[in-house]
Amino acid sequence: MAKFLSEEAVAKYKRDGYHFPIDVLSASETRELRDRLEAHEAQSGGPIQGDRRHKAHLYLTWLNDLIRHPRIVDAVEDVLGPDLLCWSTSFFIKEPSDPGFVSWHQDATYWGLSSPDVMTVWVAFTPANLVNGCMKFMPGSHLVQLEHRDTFDKDNLLSRGQEIAVKVDDSKGVAVVIEPGQASLHHVLLAHGSAPNKSTDRRIGFAIRYIPTHVRQAVGTKDSATLVRGRDLYNNFEHEPRPTADCAPDALAAHAAIVGRQVQILYRGTGEAHFRP
Repeated sequence: MAKFLSEEAVAKYKRDGYHFPIDVLSASETRELRDRLEAHEAQSGGPIQGDRRHKAHLYLTWLNDLIRHPRIVDAVEDVLGPDLLCWSTSFFIKEPSDPGFVSWHQDATYWGLSSPDVMTVWVAFTPANLVNGCMKFMPGSHLVQLEHRDTFDKDNLLSRGQEIAVKVDDSKGVAVVIEPGQASLHHVLLAHGSAPNKSTDRRIGFAIRYIPTHVRQAVGTKDSATLVRGRDLYNNFEHEPRPTADCAPDALAAHAAIVGRQVQILYRGTGEAHFRP
């Protein structure tokens, strides 16, 4: 029996490759998350970027709490089962009137994971709508792997500027319009993308990637992940430490080492050594 999602929602996810919205946080909780992020950015001297945008839950305690949030993990369990790892997280932030965009792509193409049993939970810290560049999903596209090409476009927010190599009919995309504190769920093979932010405020989203413990890293060195629910009987991933304080020296060191390994996986074959700014 499902813990959070209805049977209809689970069926829709399996049929279309996505489901939204789900209500995760209250307005005050979401405002606190944005305030924490922007206080961290102020202390760090500017917007979070580069390597720091990725797996920030390894050095920020409040994000480590968020990846374990019962409403989020309950929804993931309804689809992927009770033994769950958080494989990675990323901030997708579009500044006001910024040209940054996300090309149509499928996440599975470069992640190197052994199975498509992977879900992204995209949590909105601000509204996501057509004006500020919300995601668009292509229903049913998770059923086939498409060819991709790397562009390294300077305005593309993806690691390699990757895009689907065939033309995608943007008019068939479903706009993922959600409010602060809501989240969307999507399959690792679902084609998705987003346009630039044409509004006067930031568009802030936090993407959390979950996998069942049976999944393994199929390329490169042994990978790491955070156990968020159940038991790990497979030990395919090194278990990541939980930060004891925000930006603690040991947490920052662990983050740097872990992200350095993930860069090698995501950028394999390109010669890149860091996430793009």
